[in-house]
Amino acid sequence: MGNLFYGISEEAAEATASGWFTAHCDGGARGNPGPAGYGAVIEDPKGRVVARLSEYLGRQTNNYAEYKGLLAVMDWALKNAARRLRVISDSELMVRQMKGRYKVKSPGLRPLWEEAQRRALKLDGFEMRHTLRVGNKEADRLANEAMDRGQETGDQGNKGPKGQG
Repeated sequence: MGNLFYGISEEAAEATASGWFTAHCDGGARGNPGPAGYGAVIEDPKGRVVARLSEYLGRQTNNYAEYKGLLAVMDWALKNAARRLRVISDSELMVRQMKGRYKVKSPGLRPLWEEAQRRALKLDGFEMRHTLRVGNKEADRLANEAMDRGQETGDQGNKGPKGQG
């Protein structure tokens, strides 16, 4: 019997279809606002890294960068048949806003929060949890690399390259 996941075993395909993907995401800005970027690492249900995402965002706030990282992992999940997504972030504010514990008062963040809520509803399962920065090291490194790319090119206002791997 075939499966939709060409090139992987039935067992792996079943785990992918029914298991939870885990994404560690982080965003940052140097100056707040300042040169900003996000980084994320996504693991399949067996704990294997399936994607690394990062993007330079130009001059933005830290919270904006956090939300852009969240939206990037949600977008990846929707495009890659990852129907259940667990997101781990060191942004307590964003986690509490996504869970409905805090209101989103910033007019700049509200559209990002609304889009994240829409994307969460498209998934079969969505969870978010807070971690300390030490629990998000690789995502933090990718976010810093994105900011470095933007600063190296002297680009303080335009988007820079996006990486996956």
